[in-house]
This record gives sequence, C-alpha cells and structure tokens, in this order.
Amino acid sequence: MRRIHILLWGILFLLPLFLSVPVESWAKGKFSFRFGGSDSIGSLLDRQNRLFIDFVEKKSDGRIKIKFFPADQLGGDIAQIEQMVANSIQLYGDVLVWYANWVRDFSIFGWGFTFRDNDHLQKFIESPICWEMCEEFRKRFGLRILAAVPTQPRILFSKKPVFGIEDIQGIKMRVPEIETYLRVWEALGTRPTRVTWAEVYLALRQGVIEACEGPVSAAYAAKFHEPAPYVTRTDHLISTAHVTMNDKAFQGLPEDLQRVLIEAAKETVKFSRDEGERLTNEVTKKMVAEGARIIWTNTNPFRKRLDAAVKKMEEKGLWSKGLYEKVQQIK
Repeated sequence: MRRIHILLWGILFLLPLFLSVPVESWAKGKFSFRFGGSDSIGSLLDRQNRLFIDFVEKKSDGRIKIKFFPADQLGGDIAQIEQMVANSIQLYGDVLVWYANWVRDFSIFGWGFTFRDNDHLQKFIESPICWEMCEEFRKRFGLRILAAVPTQPRILFSKKPVFGIEDIQGIKMRVPEIETYLRVWEALGTRPTRVTWAEVYLALRQGVIEACEGPVSAAYAAKFHEPAPYVTRTDHLISTAHVTMNDKAFQGLPEDLQRVLIEAAKETVKFSRDEGERLTNEVTKKMVAEGARIIWTNTNPFRKRLDAAVKKMEEKGLWSKGLYEKVQQIK
C-alpha cells in the first residue's frame, strides 16, 4: 500500500512538469505542442488556426505535431493566455486586444474608431511602436507574437433596432474581460455586462444581455443574429488575427523549425485578412437571408463620444500618454 501511495504522489508531482513543456515525443528531434483557440468552430479564426497547424505539420515533414483545442475547450481567452504563459499550452490564435490584460498599450486595439481602415491598422502593426509593445510582452511574459494582421469590422447585434446612439442608452451590452471594451461601451451610454464569448448566444436568448458586438464572420458563426436579429453596421472597431507562441518553446526548436513556424504564421494570418475582407459583405447577406435586418447608421455621434473620452482614458492609464496621437499620425 505504501508503494502505491508513493507512486501516486510521484505521478501527481511529475504531471505538471509534463504539461508545462513541449514534448520531444516519439523520437529525438520531433516535437509535440498544444494549441488553444476560443472562436466558434468554422469561424474565420478557427479556420486560420487549423490552416496554421496543417502548414506546420506538412512543412516540418512531421517533425512537429500540434494538438488543437478549439472553441474554449481549455477555458476562455484569459485562461488560455495564462496557460500559454505557464507553457502548458504553447500556441494560441485570436485577437491582439486580449493582451491588454498584460501590456496596457495593447488597449489601443480596442478603442473605437482609432484606426481608419485595414491599411492604417496594418501600418501600425508593422511600426516600431507596435514592435516595442510586442517585445515588452515577450520579455515580461515569455510570449512571442509570430504574426498579426487586421481582419474585419466589428458590428452591433441587438434585440431591438438601433438607428442611432440614442437607441443604445442604458441597454445591457455584452463586453469581454477587456477593460477597453468596458470603457468604450460605458462612454457610449450602455450598461456593460461581462459575458464570455461562448455564453453570449444563451445570454441573449435569456435576456441577460440585450446587445453584443463582434467581428462579422465570428459573430455569424456563433449565430448571434438569431436571438439579436437587428445588425447595425457601426464598424466601430477593426478586429485582428494573430498566432502567438510560448517563447521558451519557440527558442527550444532548431532554427529551421523556427522558420517554419514564422512562415506558417505569416501565411495563415494573411489568409485571415484576405478572407475577412472578402467575406464581410457576403456574410452580412447570409444573415439577411436567415432573417436578420441590416441597419446602416450615422457613426459620427459614436465617434465624437469616443474621441471626447480619449484624454480621460489616457489619464486613467488605459494606454501610454500620447499613444493615441502617434497612431493618428501614421499615414
């Protein structure tokens, strides 16, 4: 009996060690990683992540194997990022603004109407300013962003029609666990309620929330237009796509496999941008065919309300002072 107890304690002690490192698995020089995703199966980001895995496994000639856990199987985004920091998962693909919970300047990705269009956002992602943010993230938390791009506008879904800013005053608005989103929708006059992405559909059905927002394709895949059939093209944010890897796991690979991962990330996020731009109008038409009503609204009142709050947000420390103005100066 004593031997059994010792064996059990040994297993419990060693298990976290096996989960916290990439596994040099069935033969020397071969690696096995875990990849977390949060978007609905079939969504744009879900497809991107699966393409990345296929690309890596083929281009590495089978030297890298990746097990994918989609649709919040490993918990919400924050939980998955924490697991990536701990190296219990090595890869994660979603939107950049989640990293604001670790490095505050990533909040700029979540402030409404900050970026004029996809090209403006891409220039910022490729700028020295964003590179410094990414390096701070890597050095402090051990996470390396392999590649990132802009994708689609985020739009509003509601149970009642929204023709203008006056129609959202006081409504229960879903926000994720990102402070910038909370501040945006407070500034616009709603009552923000934190709900995870996987729970939004049910929360709309049950009346826990009255409205939500999201990237066009991801929201369509999650079927938000069913319980919230009024779809308003606020286009208040431009969403992003990225692939990130635990830096210790990355550095532990031979240089040729590092190149494979970087190439795969660049190719697959490019797919997300190209496919996202192509699908935006196509997906909104699908929503209409399935009973949704598309509303085009004057976004100037939304924009003015948020522009007026920028100084206050900088004073609160939501991002570094002057960062918003530096973004605006990018041409």
